[in-house]
Amino acid sequence: MPAIQRSEFALALNQVATERGVDVEVVLETVQNAILAAYRKDHPGVEVEEYTAELNPNTGEASILHEGKDVTPPGFGRIAAQTAKQVILQKIREKEKEAIISDYKDKLGQIVNGTVLRFAGPNVIVDVGKTEAIMPPQEQIRDEKYYQNQRLVVFIKEIKEGIKGEEVIVSRSDNGLLEGLFKREVPEVSQGSVIMKEIVREPGNRAKVAVASIQSGIDPVGSCVGQKGVRVQAIIQEVGGIEKIDIIQWQEDTTSYVAAALSPAKNVQVRLNDEDKIATVTVPQEELSLAIGKDGQNVRLASRLTGYRIEIEGAELPGDVKQEIVGDSAVSKPDEEEESKVVKNVKDEKLVEDNEVVETPVETPVETPAPEVEVTNIDEQTTE
Repeated sequence: MPAIQRSEFALALNQVATERGVDVEVVLETVQNAILAAYRKDHPGVEVEEYTAELNPNTGEASILHEGKDVTPPGFGRIAAQTAKQVILQKIREKEKEAIISDYKDKLGQIVNGTVLRFAGPNVIVDVGKTEAIMPPQEQIRDEKYYQNQRLVVFIKEIKEGIKGEEVIVSRSDNGLLEGLFKREVPEVSQGSVIMKEIVREPGNRAKVAVASIQSGIDPVGSCVGQKGVRVQAIIQEVGGIEKIDIIQWQEDTTSYVAAALSPAKNVQVRLNDEDKIATVTVPQEELSLAIGKDGQNVRLASRLTGYRIEIEGAELPGDVKQEIVGDSAVSKPDEEEESKVVKNVKDEKLVEDNEVVETPVETPVETPAPEVEVTNIDEQTTE
């Protein structure tokens, strides 16, 4: 079989198609449309719809046909090449972008490695491989600082129409970022033996993840935490190292699930109102701050995780003893002593040192000093 001699045009055509990731037929069609546009420019009075362009894929020779007749003007090949150059490049870029967008549509819901390229106002432009993605302010982690050439793991959230066509939107605050990181770091999750039931988070602060195992003998929480916490620590580092992650085991029993969701609080008692979706929780006084969390964050995330409105109340200590906090220490007193106050030093305007509680009556009677009495030695008195 004789070897086929390929011209420089055919080689260049294949090279462009390979480099741009575009089919050869698409490039040929683009060139033909560009040739027609060039012919119309030189002949403004003609109807382009009545004309067709042919392009030899081997030699690159172009011709214009009208009703089957060759009406190619002399020297049109050189003129067409010069005129169609920008159109060809533009069309190829459009086809290339369409191919890239189509590729990233298949990657929606996945995490990819990216690099910060530049900043466009509040938006962060991230290089995600074949294209540039946009991370808007609402998709950024609060208090996380970004800089050029910073390596980031981002979640491909959506592709939407922008000013310059379709744009890839990535996120660092979406729950899908955590799910993707767990699939990457925990083999049991990627294999499907451990399922992530629910994820709630306040990006940059705290997150709660409910996991369950569908295979006997596998501890879902232990699998996600890893030996000495190595797996969950790797995930925390990927989200900036500033977000705490609580991993709890999902349970069918709602009472136990609500109690577990309030971790790290222990000894939690739960009463459910399934009709109104309200969970009344009683915790010991010493666990109350843990159950509520900073600014109510722990109970707020637990409520979102379980779908129940959680109302927390502290359990009273034995003997109806209430607890008051003085400084960093706790002082217990009976109910009848509630009106007693912590005495302050008025001169120094400071609390009494060593957290000392001094009980004083509300009204202190003013004592009148006794008059001075002169004492005389009886032995020295003279008798009559």
